[in-house]
Amino acid sequence: MKRLSAFIAVLGIWVAAPLFAQEGEVNWLSWEEAAEKQKEEPRKIFIDIYTDWCGWCKKMDHTTFKDPEIVKVLNEKYYPVKFDAERQDTIVFNGHEFVNPNPGAKRSAHTFAITLLEGQMSYPSYTILDENFSRVHIMKGYKRVPSLTGLLWFFATNEHVGFLNYMNEQRKREAQQRKQQSQN
Repeated sequence: MKRLSAFIAVLGIWVAAPLFAQEGEVNWLSWEEAAEKQKEEPRKIFIDIYTDWCGWCKKMDHTTFKDPEIVKVLNEKYYPVKFDAERQDTIVFNGHEFVNPNPGAKRSAHTFAITLLEGQMSYPSYTILDENFSRVHIMKGYKRVPSLTGLLWFFATNEHVGFLNYMNEQRKREAQQRKQQSQN
């Protein structure tokens, strides 16, 4: 009976462990998977642009991307995508073909990564796209949990829209003031 109880206990841990492990992990998707999911349930897309040789990219995977709050917001509010900046295959998206121009060469960037980062190649980098696949933000470098958490919630809750509206109103007021001053 003791052996049976021990076996059941071990079996329970063995069966349950993967379930608990999955709770604490980001559910990374490929670009293609995220684009397909976007058709059914629109969300923002968070893209982690990395390379296999990047030490800071690996550190992000082992630290920040393991944090429960980061995992929660990425899994619930975004489609999180891992994108190898040196990927060798072709992506067809929105009527455009994106390729790695030198797929056999060392450190040859894929044109999709170049487009996402506006040609400013640095790893790790992250891009946030809105529900219409428009880029709303680019972040570069290793991010600690508090700063990344704040940024993820800022964009997930659309606070950035209010901020942009505020900044546009400020610019309009300043332009009107300059115009009035020049007329006086």
